[in-house]
Amino acid sequence: MPRVGFREMLALGRVIASGTLSRYESGSASLTSRFEARFAERLQAKHLLTVNSGTSALISALAAAGIGPGDEVLVPAYTWVSTAIAPLAVGAVPVLVDIDESLTIDPQDIERKITPYTKAIIPVHMKNLVCDMDAISAIAKRHRLYVIEDACQAVGVRYKDRFVGTIGDVGIFSFNYHKNLNAGEGGAVITNDDRLFTRARMYHDVGSYIRQHEFEGNEPIFSGVNFRVSELTGAVLLAQLSRLDTLLRRLRSRREMMVKHLSKGKKMKVSPHHDPTNAVGLSVIFERAEDAKKFAAQRGVERLIETGRHIYTNWEPIFAQRSFNPRIDPYKWAHREITYSAEMCSRTLDILERTCYVSLGPQYPAPVIWMQARTLARSLSS
Repeated sequence: MPRVGFREMLALGRVIASGTLSRYESGSASLTSRFEARFAERLQAKHLLTVNSGTSALISALAAAGIGPGDEVLVPAYTWVSTAIAPLAVGAVPVLVDIDESLTIDPQDIERKITPYTKAIIPVHMKNLVCDMDAISAIAKRHRLYVIEDACQAVGVRYKDRFVGTIGDVGIFSFNYHKNLNAGEGGAVITNDDRLFTRARMYHDVGSYIRQHEFEGNEPIFSGVNFRVSELTGAVLLAQLSRLDTLLRRLRSRREMMVKHLSKGKKMKVSPHHDPTNAVGLSVIFERAEDAKKFAAQRGVERLIETGRHIYTNWEPIFAQRSFNPRIDPYKWAHREITYSAEMCSRTLDILERTCYVSLGPQYPAPVIWMQARTLARSLSS
């Protein structure tokens, strides 16, 4: 995660000194609008909309795509619980899909889980690791499904010649404390589609109809919610944006160094990656869960089966299938019975039991990570 320091303090001070904390009252001086324009340009996308969280971004994207009651949305069994909860917020239901050894949604299981009621796929780029977007896009095209790309944990990362988040019909980012851009909380919707952008902007702001927005007249007005951000969030993000490339370069070079050391280890291999040239995240997979557990005792290593709410078996609100009001229950609107069980994605559990994520420590000096790589390599050779 990027450090927060003097640059952010200056940006926040500028907003406070202006006396205008609302982005829509700041007019042409809006730092949030400047961030959106600069970040969209950097990612080579037409539209970017800042919202108050990654969850809000995902809900807005689903609403923009017209996903609703009776629809099914395919989500990976390994992701933050928001990915599965967001479809429920628009009246649809999540259908869980296994991951493969890349720690991202398995295209083969996507094919198995598609029904006549499937309307969208949400591939998730977990821990800066990218999905097989070529395969996913081809499946979506064959079945006429929306691809809503969850790049919350991979802000600014590339997949081949494009940036993640810009490959699907619409993408989303998170800017919370753990992400590559850190505003404490925050998110964004990104798309090249004018209509999807207009609908996302309309949904995220109950007052959208009173703004003088481009494209707004092309879409019938509908009721939205309030997922807006203040200028304080926009100021922090704008201040941090210039650091993003440096952070990703650091992660890329450290991964290369770490892989050279760890690839010599016994009983394990570096997890497959869908674009090794641009890789900025690293995990390793063992033959046995016991070996992964032993390796995870090292500093800077995390066995993924122990990551709590990122694993479908810990998604208590999903398993409960209960809404805040029984009359507003997406599962009653589904065309078939949707059930969940702890065994339904057993391949995912097996992979997570045998996989460890290795921190690349961007906050530490390079010599510290070099020493860490040697220490980890020695532990694998014993």
